[in-house]
Amino acid sequence: MKSSDKDKEITEQERLRVVIRGAVQGVGFRPFIYRLASEMALNGWVVNTPHGVLIEVEGSDERLKQFLLSVQSDVPPNAFIQSIEPIFLDPIGYRDFEIRKSEDKGEKTALVLPDISTCKECLREVFDPNNRRYRYPFTNCTHCGPRFSIIEALPYDRQRTTMKRFEMCESCRAEYENPMDRRFHAQPNACPDCGPHLELWDPKGIPIAKGDAALDEAARAIHGGAIVALKGVGGYQLLVDARRRDAVRRLRERKLREEKPFALMFPTLRAIREHCEVSALEERLLQSPESPIVLLKRIHPGASGAGAVSEEVAPRNPYLGAMLPYTPLHHLLMTDLDCPVVATSGNRSEEPICIDDGEALDRLGGVADWFLVHDRPIVRHVDDSVARIVAGRELVLRRARGYAPLPVMIESKAPVVLSVGAHLKNTVALGRGNDVWISQHIGDLETSESFNAFRRVISDLEDLYSIEPGAVACDAHPDYVSTRFAEKLDVNVVRVQHHYAHILSCMAENGIHGSALGVSWDGTGYGMDGTVWGGEFLKITESGFSREACFRVFQLPGGDQAIKEPRRSAVGLLYEMFGEKLFDRDGIKPFESFSSREKGILLAMLQHNIHTPLTSSAGRLFDGVAALLGLHFVTRFEGQAAMALEFCAEGGGTTESYPFEILDEASTKDSSRTNRVIDWSPIVSGILEDLAAGGSAGTIAAKFHNSLVTIIVDVAILVGEERVVLSGGCFQNRYLAEKAIVMLKERGFHPYWHQRVPPNDGGIALGQIAAAARVLSKER
Repeated sequence: MKSSDKDKEITEQERLRVVIRGAVQGVGFRPFIYRLASEMALNGWVVNTPHGVLIEVEGSDERLKQFLLSVQSDVPPNAFIQSIEPIFLDPIGYRDFEIRKSEDKGEKTALVLPDISTCKECLREVFDPNNRRYRYPFTNCTHCGPRFSIIEALPYDRQRTTMKRFEMCESCRAEYENPMDRRFHAQPNACPDCGPHLELWDPKGIPIAKGDAALDEAARAIHGGAIVALKGVGGYQLLVDARRRDAVRRLRERKLREEKPFALMFPTLRAIREHCEVSALEERLLQSPESPIVLLKRIHPGASGAGAVSEEVAPRNPYLGAMLPYTPLHHLLMTDLDCPVVATSGNRSEEPICIDDGEALDRLGGVADWFLVHDRPIVRHVDDSVARIVAGRELVLRRARGYAPLPVMIESKAPVVLSVGAHLKNTVALGRGNDVWISQHIGDLETSESFNAFRRVISDLEDLYSIEPGAVACDAHPDYVSTRFAEKLDVNVVRVQHHYAHILSCMAENGIHGSALGVSWDGTGYGMDGTVWGGEFLKITESGFSREACFRVFQLPGGDQAIKEPRRSAVGLLYEMFGEKLFDRDGIKPFESFSSREKGILLAMLQHNIHTPLTSSAGRLFDGVAALLGLHFVTRFEGQAAMALEFCAEGGGTTESYPFEILDEASTKDSSRTNRVIDWSPIVSGILEDLAAGGSAGTIAAKFHNSLVTIIVDVAILVGEERVVLSGGCFQNRYLAEKAIVMLKERGFHPYWHQRVPPNDGGIALGQIAAAARVLSKER
């Protein structure tokens, strides 16, 4: 082999670290990994740890992905994977593969497992007429079933779970005490004779049917167009027949959820394939122990007729959020229904999901027609997780059931710190040593119910892990509910700039130390100069960050109202370009959507800087362009306009882009200032010209996205950092993320992006822990 070919092969190598938890010790798992790695010519090692099995392998991207698929599909007969956490890292240069001596260093802390989807063995029993658990909705074993949602305290045994009220029968006790049985010490173990039972209630809480009859009646009600509130593993869900427009429309009206897409549960993978494109990686994700909602491309968007999913489920959206049944209760109900159903959180908009039966009757009484309930209490709410495949890797968008509360392993040791996250998509986290426990998704802290849930989750995590934080990390925004909460605690408070936390979150997940260029794009973040940040290029160093570039600022008339009205962002962009002459221009759709009176108010606001904060937000730039294209002047849920712009770009079919300028500013050590400003006005001018010439929305949207990708690469070249970290809500956009990753690689950069920690504000808590660790280590 030529030297240049060998160098190329080395540079194309990647390192895959896999943390596996479950029944993976004493079952021949390490020899299995050794054989698999040897067959695939992968170098590295495998070792038993106090948490399970840890693997590191190096090879080409394609072989590592195949290795990952094989690890789950070809496991030894007596092994069971409860969670598999893959992270792609830089290669080190392993020369062979070895089985290392088991690790026993450090604390052997009890591991609280997440709720795990039903295993194949339990599923066979549930549908076997000769089995004593035939059609029993609460069948489980050591391989599957509820964990996080039922545990009250550590150590994890039955008397410290909500199963303590159910005394095991003789048969279940024999299974529980038999080391050769897969129900050996399965704490939720139960059967129809001794375990939880099912009932169907009317809205007043009066039982209508019990046991299997309750399932039959619930299925009949759903087929008839009724809304059924189902008590699941981590809270209530609202179910309706997804084929019935009237039922879905009624659910929207009662739940106060106008247009935001609903998640769907399908009875089988085959049923999903009838509606969506499903790749091998997406199939693995759908059938994984985590069993999240997976965003999939629809095959026939807008289709109608018998068996078709109603357009009301996800209006004007080419994707569906699909999941498979993940508890025996869901499997039984979906088999009886044999059709896709909407399966959305059991709450009204902006509230946490219900977990208590009385609370559900009170809060969902005006929403659900029937309640399918059981008598196993739920300790804590756990929403369904949401994920998609981006650039050939799993990207978690909402981290909850199946993922929480498994710790995220970080390279550097963190002190004992609580982080309270952001205001939207809130999660909190606890850091200790190399582990950071990120809570389940809490949601937007907009209501008293949400804030109460936020406080409960913090108290719950601290009690569960017996951790008393010595410091708290929070967002730098002084008015966030989470920030005000942190300031009232009697511990050291570390305030962390929002976009800095985004980048540190991605760096921590990917095991990056030292310097890197962070691209942090989102809708809103408190800026250190008093403006609203959101289109940031931050150079990260061991000592902090410098603001290397940002988008040209523009006014947001109405402040937060502009988040709900993208047309206001468009007006802000155009006023920055044309000033008062904007009000004399014709043919600009978002501007013309305002009445004459509203235009007069807007002009006064902009002229006198009345409630018109300055922003560099990439998210608001997306909104403004979406409004210019006429996609959305007003939105019904967060991110709707940007999503529509992404969908348009996917059909654009062009590699062209618009021009832009990168302007130099005076260098300063003040990290609130910036060295460069990206002038987006040539992009907007090009869009206006294309619109005037009759250009298609798809082509314009694609050119806009391509321009942003080019901006990322050009700034990376100017800054000169090889490692480029992509974080923030804008990188949920698959078109933007994948194009940026490809172009950065082509130009010799090494891009990093999120995998099992959300790029949106759900990942902020991890970044706050990382930032606090830096600050507190310096103080020590």
